[in-house]
Amino acid sequence: MSKFLVVGGAGYIGSHMVKQLSRAGHSVVVLDNLTTGFRELARYGELVVGDLADLNLLERLFSEHAFDGVMHFAAASLVGESMQDPGKYYRNNVANTLNLLDAMVRHGVTSFIFSSTAATFGEPEYVPIDESHSQRPINPYGASKLMVEQMLQDYAVAYGLNSVSLRYFNACGADPEGELGECHDPETHLIPLVLQAASGKRDAITVFGRDYPTEDGTCVRDYIHIEDLCSAHALALDAFVSGNKQGALAYNLGNGQGYSVQEVIEAVQRVVAEDGRELKVVEGERRQGDPGVLVANAALAKQELGWQPKYTELETIVRHAWQWEKSRG
Repeated sequence: MSKFLVVGGAGYIGSHMVKQLSRAGHSVVVLDNLTTGFRELARYGELVVGDLADLNLLERLFSEHAFDGVMHFAAASLVGESMQDPGKYYRNNVANTLNLLDAMVRHGVTSFIFSSTAATFGEPEYVPIDESHSQRPINPYGASKLMVEQMLQDYAVAYGLNSVSLRYFNACGADPEGELGECHDPETHLIPLVLQAASGKRDAITVFGRDYPTEDGTCVRDYIHIEDLCSAHALALDAFVSGNKQGALAYNLGNGQGYSVQEVIEAVQRVVAEDGRELKVVEGERRQGDPGVLVANAALAKQELGWQPKYTELETIVRHAWQWEKSRG
């Protein structure tokens, strides 16, 4: 049994990761300041409420626990907000991560898994996007994540810190057992927004543009089930703990195909109709900065980590998310 620190482990992705690690027999300490996380999602592991800006807390945590590795999910992640308040993103996503890395180096913890983002690539030059695609982020959120990736490369050379940065577009779905799911405030992700319109929490779902160069005119995105996302993080951590990998590595994660906004809406309509629910759709204008197609090429992660997505069908993703939405009342 290994012991891991999961930063941001009371959030959407982090809470699912902690459950997977705990179910696999590992001991987990969750560090979360609960600004976007939820205490009720921290059902597994030991919860420590605190912030990466607190250097004394970090020192205490690493002194009290012999961690075999660290996972970091505690970034601020709203693109629009990052344009309006870039300072928040550079303080939290860059400076606070630097605090964490320095604590790891001081205490000899050499395995780090970083939840990065495909936003580091910027406007796609081609799709699907592989690891050789140039990284030219177009917003402070993507830029802050890329800065951490660059730090990790330097820390690998100077301090022997092994890391994997995992880049993905749209985490989605929910725990198949119904214990955990997505609950952002405000909610910005398409699938939960559509489900909230179906459950009556929203009046309607808005489609922002139907004139994109795609088959049905709506944007196409790569949706990856939260369980598959977490399994990739676990495989990356295993590769370091077992000694099979070293250095600063990066992999793109995706479903292997994209789904359009219209396809998501139709999948939700099919699922919620079984419960007698209907969905109102309204039309809106294009949003600035929305590319027509964003899809990741995950071939390298499959080849080198042995990762294989399990929940690739859109309707399965929607069913798990709808189960969670219904449980919240």
